Amino acid sequence: MNGTTSPDRIWLAFLALACCCVLPVGTADAARDTPRFEIRSAYAELEDAVYFLHARINYPLSKQALEALQSGVELNFQLRIEVNRVRRYIPDANVATLLQRYQLRFNALVNRYVVRNLNSGGQQSFASLDAALSFLGRVSDLPILDKALLDPDRKYILKLQAELDVRRLPAPIQLLAFWLDDWRLTSSWYTWPLQP
Repeated sequence: MNGTTSPDRIWLAFLALACCCVLPVGTADAARDTPRFEIRSAYAELEDAVYFLHARINYPLSKQALEALQSGVELNFQLRIEVNRVRRYIPDANVATLLQRYQLRFNALVNRYVVRNLNSGGQQSFASLDAALSFLGRVSDLPILDKALLDPDRKYILKLQAELDVRRLPAPIQLLAFWLDDWRLTSSWYTWPLQP
């Protein structure tokens, strides 16, 4: 054994090298096939000295998320809204942050999908998943900021991001979500200027 290589060790080394080469390719393909949430449009409207958010969001669910929903797992969505004051040479200053949270669940007893606003407690039920996701994707008249908090001589940007909140999933699925891209459903930040 001293200074010699056994056939078993050569085979194990070859197998380890093959795994290192094949696994990253499979992971990249899986990440490319994972659906992403998409913010299609968003704007803020000033009414009675309050800014209201209007947005359209597409929520495609991964196969694993769909299976979990059909099996009784509640899916929690959140909209992260940030208002930042633009600064030149240092990072922008955060003026306000708002989390708007929703829950989607399937009620197998009556074969309906229920969307609940976790901020207000209101809920609505739908006959199809498409109708429930379409409702989730229409944000209208969501109050986000009082105009008095903004300095009219400064520039501001408004940022919006939609994501599936994996921290609120059952513990075994949270563990899977840590390793599998199929559970990392999020949108890119959607950013636009906010005029005070």
